[in-house]
Amino acid sequence: MESGGRRTAPWFIPYTLTIALVLAGPALGLAAHRHAPERGRHLKAPPALPQPYVAACVMEPRSGQVIYDLNMHKPWPPASMTKMMLMLIVAEKLHDGSLKLDDQVTASANATRMGGSQVYLKEGETFSLDDMMKAIVVHSANDASVAVAEYLAGSTGAFVVMMNRRAAQLGMRDTHYYSVHGLPPARGQQPDITSAYDSALLARELIKYPDVLRWSSIDTTGFRHGTFQLRNTNHLIRSYAGCDGLKTGFYDRAGFNVTATAKRNGLRLIAVVLGSPRKSENFETAATLLSQGFLNYYNYPVARRGQPIARSVAVRGGAASQIVPVWGEDLRLFTRRGEENRSFTLAFDLPARLNAPLAAGQQVGIGELMVAGRPVARAPLLAPAAVARGSLWSRLASAL
Repeated sequence: MESGGRRTAPWFIPYTLTIALVLAGPALGLAAHRHAPERGRHLKAPPALPQPYVAACVMEPRSGQVIYDLNMHKPWPPASMTKMMLMLIVAEKLHDGSLKLDDQVTASANATRMGGSQVYLKEGETFSLDDMMKAIVVHSANDASVAVAEYLAGSTGAFVVMMNRRAAQLGMRDTHYYSVHGLPPARGQQPDITSAYDSALLARELIKYPDVLRWSSIDTTGFRHGTFQLRNTNHLIRSYAGCDGLKTGFYDRAGFNVTATAKRNGLRLIAVVLGSPRKSENFETAATLLSQGFLNYYNYPVARRGQPIARSVAVRGGAASQIVPVWGEDLRLFTRRGEENRSFTLAFDLPARLNAPLAAGQQVGIGELMVAGRPVARAPLLAPAAVARGSLWSRLASAL
């Protein structure tokens, strides 16, 4: 019944068109240790009723901590959520400069033959990469997906190789792609396969890129000089406060799938729901999972930017003999409410001695937040003020 992990006691038992909330203490585990997750305390849950979905996962992306898991490693066809990997590859190439948003992408005859959701590209028609990506992310256009894949790799087959290579690099062990768009497989073909956990891992990478969230947060926009309207297939963009992505997918055997992300009060969460029989239930379940996450978890402030650490570092040849580094960023512990005082430690990666001169704000080390011996967050450590070179005599003395 399940694949790749046992079921975590759920927060709630949704059924038919009614959602009953059961606060049942989700499992706490780090994504890097997915086959042996650290389990947290939870309340005893009543017997489970049939779920109106096949698998689900909620992840805090900064730490990779999974706070809800139902069959999260169960292989399942993502349908158009397959396009999330295309989105990532494009975003990464925009980031490294090998692609530009104003690159011109021309539709091939192959692209124009795609069925399902499309923007009805004509052979030889050309649009900017930015416009093509809006069509893909907002409208889930299959023809635009083929056009972009061919532009990047020369053929859809070559692009699928790129997709599977990147999935392996991300540790997406439940995933294998056979297409660039996620359409139902033709006779003799294999369906694209992923899992709720792998979809969350992929979303965790996607949200690092502002262009992705810019595309995925669009409600409606024009295409082909405004003659064709794109309306976001992710209804949560319109109905759930703080939601700014990411992607939906559907065909009959896959059911309704969604990978959603939202940010509230400085906390971002990712929710994946796969295999819902009805679109409304798919969005309702994702919204409820996100809401329960925001209700039960938050980022507990451990250190503030500019706050000194409880350690000094010697300075060789400087006007000052030592400095006390300060945090370069806020350091926060993602935790369940009421469990803020669970055991954690701070570890500092600092040299035994620094050499003058030092600039104000210069990074001198790294501070890490450790839970159960594992790093869960890190932030740079900075010099609090400039340290000039000392006099010749002080430099000679410090060298002794």
